[in-house]
Amino acid sequence: MHKKAVPLNRRRFLKRAVQATAALAVPYVIPSTVLGKDGGVPPSERIVLGGLGIGNRGRYDLGCFLHEPDLQCVAICDVRASRRKAAKDLVDNRYGNKDCVTYIDMFELLARDDIDAVLIATGPNWHATAAILAAKAGKDVYCEKPCTKNIAQSLALAETFRRTGCVFQAGTQRRSLPNFMFAVELARSGKLGKLHTLHAHPMGLRTITSGWLPAEPQPPKEEVNWDRYLGPAAWRPFNRRLLDGFNFEKGGGMVGGFGGGGCLEWGSHCVDLCQWANDADDTAPVEYERQGDRLHARYANGVKLVMRNDGWLPLGSCPVRFEGDEGWVETGDGAEIVASSPSLLIGRGAKIAGYPADFHVRDFLDCVKSRAQTRASADIACYSHIACHAANISLFLNRKVQYDPVKNEFIGDEQANRLRSEALREPWRL
Repeated sequence: MHKKAVPLNRRRFLKRAVQATAALAVPYVIPSTVLGKDGGVPPSERIVLGGLGIGNRGRYDLGCFLHEPDLQCVAICDVRASRRKAAKDLVDNRYGNKDCVTYIDMFELLARDDIDAVLIATGPNWHATAAILAAKAGKDVYCEKPCTKNIAQSLALAETFRRTGCVFQAGTQRRSLPNFMFAVELARSGKLGKLHTLHAHPMGLRTITSGWLPAEPQPPKEEVNWDRYLGPAAWRPFNRRLLDGFNFEKGGGMVGGFGGGGCLEWGSHCVDLCQWANDADDTAPVEYERQGDRLHARYANGVKLVMRNDGWLPLGSCPVRFEGDEGWVETGDGAEIVASSPSLLIGRGAKIAGYPADFHVRDFLDCVKSRAQTRASADIACYSHIACHAANISLFLNRKVQYDPVKNEFIGDEQANRLRSEALREPWRL
């Protein structure tokens, strides 16, 4: 509402002039954090983040982001009311305010011009679709693994991020941990001699089709939006066990199921590291075959990839082993490194046990600023996931398959080729 103008006489003019002079004499205090002092980062240099699907793993990832001084989280989207509140509380407690906005519809979050990047920690059924939608909305993406449900999604993910120029980081954080980086460098530098065999722990080699659990009473949409939770996955009746989004449709509807995922469970980490060690980030093995309780794959350069669950040194979860004709190295989440010769371990660097994501998150944020490629870009994630998907298809069909990583199809194998993709539930599209 506009106020009526008041005539300005000489007395009023002098009174206002004195007031203005007095105001100028009072120091105007700007918080040092706004200016970037005292360790603070000015708003113009902060990356603004939104979170999609922030459950148990998502809250851990979000905590890693919130530790970074040049990061500001402003919004959370989740189809479950309890998780929306828990994530909002985490953000608000970090900043000492109530400013974090919550959404049920991710399109409302993605439409915000002030958001630079998104953390995607939904169930695996949403990962690729949400990441592609985010890139099309101009957002950089940190996406939990497994990033894709099948080979077609892997290729679409990589193509979208190449086309949009958005930054992508797969949540394969072992690429940013010192012991794994050191072991990979031994393989790539030739210190093991000519590389001939790579070993990856898949945490299971069981492939199943995705099924239904018994129908249960569906909660109100405000509590759980079941339709949006399913997203592009095939429809099925509500069952509370399926709300464990971390495992839902892991590995896709064809070979995932509840708590399944075949070799994707740890393969998206361990096979990924083997790809890196073999300098094969832009390709995948060309042959896959189950041999007993192991899955053997072969690269075009002759290097063999063995996925096995047993026979490992006690070095922690997600172990890998690289063998050359002059030596070998093995490591895992315990951060210890064992090698064929002590001389190989000279200069091994810091020992960081567990599998913290802090370094990986920092790499992502640095690349958001520099526009450089991350350690686990969409192109890298594409082929490490294709290697796992192709292995799962071999396991599912219970026979050898041959894959062409240039044409991205199985050679002369219509049955296997039909399993490279799956239909998305309407109205979702890649």
